[in-house]
Amino acid sequence: MIDTPSIDWLALSPVLAPLAGAGIALLLSVVLPYGVRRAVAAFFGALGLLVGLILAAYVYWKSPDAQGIVADAARRDRLASLAQMMIAGAGILTVGIAYRDQPRQEHVGEYFALLATAAAGMMFMVSASNLMTLFLGLEWFSISLYVLCAIDIELETSLESGLKYLIVGSFGSAILLFGFALVYGATGALELGAIGEAGRALEHDSMLLLGLAMVLTGLGFKASAAPFHQWTPDVYQGSPTPVTAFMSAATKVTALVVMLRVLNTAFPAQEDFWSAAVAGIAVASLAIGNLAALVQRNVKRMLAYSSVSHAGFMLIPIAAANELGGQALLYYLIPYGAASLGAFAIVAARERELRQPVTLDNLSGMGWERPFLGFSLALFAFAFIGLPPGGLFMGKLFAFSAAVDADMTWLVIVGVVATAVSVYYYLAIVRSLYMRTELRLVPAGGAPPRELLLTASVVVTLAIVVGSFVFVQPLLDLAGNAADSLRF
Repeated sequence: MIDTPSIDWLALSPVLAPLAGAGIALLLSVVLPYGVRRAVAAFFGALGLLVGLILAAYVYWKSPDAQGIVADAARRDRLASLAQMMIAGAGILTVGIAYRDQPRQEHVGEYFALLATAAAGMMFMVSASNLMTLFLGLEWFSISLYVLCAIDIELETSLESGLKYLIVGSFGSAILLFGFALVYGATGALELGAIGEAGRALEHDSMLLLGLAMVLTGLGFKASAAPFHQWTPDVYQGSPTPVTAFMSAATKVTALVVMLRVLNTAFPAQEDFWSAAVAGIAVASLAIGNLAALVQRNVKRMLAYSSVSHAGFMLIPIAAANELGGQALLYYLIPYGAASLGAFAIVAARERELRQPVTLDNLSGMGWERPFLGFSLALFAFAFIGLPPGGLFMGKLFAFSAAVDADMTWLVIVGVVATAVSVYYYLAIVRSLYMRTELRLVPAGGAPPRELLLTASVVVTLAIVVGSFVFVQPLLDLAGNAADSLRF
C-alpha cells in the first residue's frame, strides 16, 4: 500500500474553479467559429472566477481555525480565503474591462484563459505554506502574465513590455529562489512554521539573514516596491490596459499577502531585521513613486508610479509587525484594488475612443464629454490621495495607527509628506478632466462607443471604493479575522 497524503479538495476548490473555466474557454475557442469565440471565452473565464470567489467565501466561513492541506504544502485559513476573494473579484472585473479590447481574433480564447489561469496561480500562492509551493505559485502566475503582456502584437509596445517583464521578472524570481535555497540551507526546513521554529535558534545566522534579504528583494519585485520597481512604469505603459489593470490590483494582493505570511510565520525571531528593512523599502517607495509621478504626462505611466507609492503605504503596516498592521494591510488592499481597476478601466475606454495613448493633454474635457466616467476617474484620484469618500482614507489611517503602535511615528510623518506631494499629480488628472477644454482631441463622427461591461465594472469599483468608507466595521472585521490566522 502506498501512503498518500490526504487532500482537502474544498480548500483547493477556489483554485481549481478558475483553472476549469480557463480550460473550457481554451478548448471551445479551438472548435467554435471566430464570431462567438470572444463571448464564449469571456463567459467561461468569468464563470470560473465567480465560482472561485464563491468557494473562497465559503471556505472563509468554514475555516475559523487554520489547518494544513496536501501534507501541509498549503494552508486553509481565512487569510488565504480573503486574498483569494480579492484576486477572483479583480479577475472578474478585468474580464468586463477587457471584453471590448482588441487582441488578434485567433488569440481571444487564450486572452481570457490566461487571465483566469494567472488568477488561479495567485490564489494558489497566497495559500502556500512551504518554499516549494510558494515558488510554484509564483512561476505559475508570472508565466501567464508574461504572455498576457505581449499578447497584443498589433500594439507597438506590447511585445516590448512582455520582454521587459520576462527579463526583470525572471531576475526577481531567481533572487527569490536563491533566497529560499539559503533559508533551507540554514534551517533544513521547507515548511514556513518549521523554518520559524528552527530560526529561533539561529537568530543572527548570516546565511539565514542573507536568505531573508533575498526573499524580501524577490517579493519586492512582485509588489512593485522601490528600489525594485524599475520594470513597473514601462510594463504598465506598454501592456494592454486591461492586463495592466489586473496586474495593478491582483499582483499587489498576492505579493503583499505572501510577504505578510512569510515574514510573520517563517521569520518571527528576525523581526527586528526585516521590520527595519521593510520600513526602508516603504520610505524608498513613497519617495521615488511620488517624485517620479510628478513629471509624468502619460496617464498609465503616472498610475504606475502611483502604484509604487501605494506599495510604500501598504508596507508600513507590514513593517509595524503587529496585529493591527495585518488588519490594516488587508483592509487597504480592498479599496486600493478597486480604485486601480476603475482608473485603468477608464483609461482603456479613452484609449479605444482616441486610438492613441492617454495623456493629460488628450484626457482634457472628458469630464464633460463622458460625465459618468469623468466623475468616476476624478473620485478615484481623490481616493488615491486618501480623501473621503474613498475607503483609502480609512486605509491610510489604520496603516498609520499600526505604525504609531509599533513606535514608528517617523514612518507616519514620511507617509503624510508623501500624501501631500501626491496631491499635485492626482489633481492634475482632475484639472485635465474639467478645466482644460481647449485641447479636445475627440475625433468627429458621433458619440463614443458604448461599453456596457466596462461601465458595469467601473460602477462596481466605484461602489467598493465608496462602500469601503461607509461600511468600515464589517470590512475591518473581515480583515481582522483573516489577520488572526498569523502569529503576531
